[in-house]
Amino acid sequence: MSAVQVKNSLESAVELGSVVNDFSITVGTANGSGSQTSNITLLRALFKMGIPVSGKNLFPSNIQGLPTWYTIRVSKDGFLARREEQEIVVAMNPDSFSQDLADVLPGGVFLYADDIKIPINRDDIVVYPMPVNQLVKGADAPSSLKNYVANMVYVGILAQLLGIDYDKIYQALNFHFKGKQKPIDLNFGVVQAAADWAGKNLEKQDPYRVEAMDKTRELIMSDGNTAAALGSIYGGVNFAAWYPITPATSLVEALEEYVAMLRKDPETGKNTYAIIQAEDELAAIGMAIGAGWSGLRAMTSTSGPGLSLMTEYAGLAYYSEVPVVVWDIQRVGPSTGLPTRTSQGDISMVYFLGHGDTQNVILLPGSVNECFEFGWQSFDLAEKLQWPIYVLSDLDIGMNQWMAKPFEYPDQPMDRGKVLWEADLEELSGQWARYKDVDGDGIPYRTVPGNQHPASAWFGRGTGHDENAVYTEDAGEYERNMARLSRKFDTARNLVPKPVIDNMEDADVGIIAFGSTEPAVQEARHHLAKAGLKTDFLRLRAIPFTDEVTEFIYAHEKSYVVEMNRNGQLHQLLSLEYASVCAKLTSIAHLDGLPMTASWIENRIMQEEDKK
Repeated sequence: MSAVQVKNSLESAVELGSVVNDFSITVGTANGSGSQTSNITLLRALFKMGIPVSGKNLFPSNIQGLPTWYTIRVSKDGFLARREEQEIVVAMNPDSFSQDLADVLPGGVFLYADDIKIPINRDDIVVYPMPVNQLVKGADAPSSLKNYVANMVYVGILAQLLGIDYDKIYQALNFHFKGKQKPIDLNFGVVQAAADWAGKNLEKQDPYRVEAMDKTRELIMSDGNTAAALGSIYGGVNFAAWYPITPATSLVEALEEYVAMLRKDPETGKNTYAIIQAEDELAAIGMAIGAGWSGLRAMTSTSGPGLSLMTEYAGLAYYSEVPVVVWDIQRVGPSTGLPTRTSQGDISMVYFLGHGDTQNVILLPGSVNECFEFGWQSFDLAEKLQWPIYVLSDLDIGMNQWMAKPFEYPDQPMDRGKVLWEADLEELSGQWARYKDVDGDGIPYRTVPGNQHPASAWFGRGTGHDENAVYTEDAGEYERNMARLSRKFDTARNLVPKPVIDNMEDADVGIIAFGSTEPAVQEARHHLAKAGLKTDFLRLRAIPFTDEVTEFIYAHEKSYVVEMNRNGQLHQLLSLEYASVCAKLTSIAHLDGLPMTASWIENRIMQEEDKK
């Protein structure tokens, strides 16, 4: 498309009363059709234009064939939460055509593949047909790839209609195909052909367009699972065992990809790590705990159903006090539930995971950057506490692309915690007890296999034991040991990441949330403030709850607890901890499998406020 055509197109949009950099684009295709490449190309091109964007992939749990949608939110103000409104919809799938058509906002845009012969019965939207088959026939593509490159047609037509920079599209393709010229040229050729056709045949009748900004400078794009993998590598991971499960599989896949580049002995060229795909989740957690007991920095990743299978081993690691890191990328349950939808429904299960009296330490990343940070911090925390550390991300953070600051190398050396080496034992004349609390913090000292001092050995067991790790069923010994574990949990309050607090002047209402709900909460707060309701916001980053959480709850007459589950699980845990003031806490939990929206939060809070 020529520069004159772009200019004319944009001038037409101005006359219509342009909507610039503030709308959503949703593409409806069939799962397995290769549309992800096209969608990510659009997302990255807009990002490279300096425009704040986010991408949400809504895909089915089958391998291919069922409808799938990808939504790109373009927001000049930097709001990146999912929106229910869809201004621009692209329909490539006849099976979802009618739904896609119905979803377009009045005044919005509907683009569709013109081989879909379904009547369009709306006169309140702008409709653009796309000759997908015609344009693909003209592409110099192998027959086996034509169905895949067909998706580049809507990339080119959207680029022409919206004013997306073609150089940025080329750069996005170059990044995606890692500089491989043949696929870059093939896909970009279809983009160009589609854009040329649109410039000659489509008269722009809608107000939507994009314009270059400078709001993504020095930012990157990443998904949370990749960030978690990189953070784990920089945290010194030695061992990972796993079993495939959506949406956690890509975490270990990213770990395998990057660890092979970054973790080789520079002298011998040998790997300094081991990654094992186990036969099931039970085996995976067992291997990881064994590796943690042996002194390795060990981890596994899973989701809700896998974590259920890991429960007995989780109790073993808690009671025998073995450091290990478990990433739980949450999806919708119970049972198999909705495997490819997002939720925050595992927090209660993880807190109490293991039969008997357990209280587990949980990290709650709220961004891609925190997935990276908690990737390495979780190992330090596991070894300092000598316990499993559970990191609860979710599908939205884990598998979708987010804007992020470049990841920063850990700013402190690894902390192995209370480990006694040969010189330490010699100084103690070999007198030590594996499960003795000598510092009052509940955390004992340990040794790891390979320590050559004759007094270093101890027997790790999940049965009753005394301070010397000797088996006992003595009631007093058991009670003292469990009291010590409780002290250790209290010690964790001073070690876990503190919450992030964002206060507004003169606000008397609080909001408490965690994880991927933050973008929706922040956008909701913006709109609520405009409506006259100012709010303070605490984003929880860990359990056990710290003093900051206590102070926040007591400082507000009412705090709304926002979360993505049915029963208000965080609200329940807070109510247990702060029973005397639980009336200050109001649950506004919601779970439909989709990322939280600001509009839902706004409406619920206003409903509650109207009750006053």
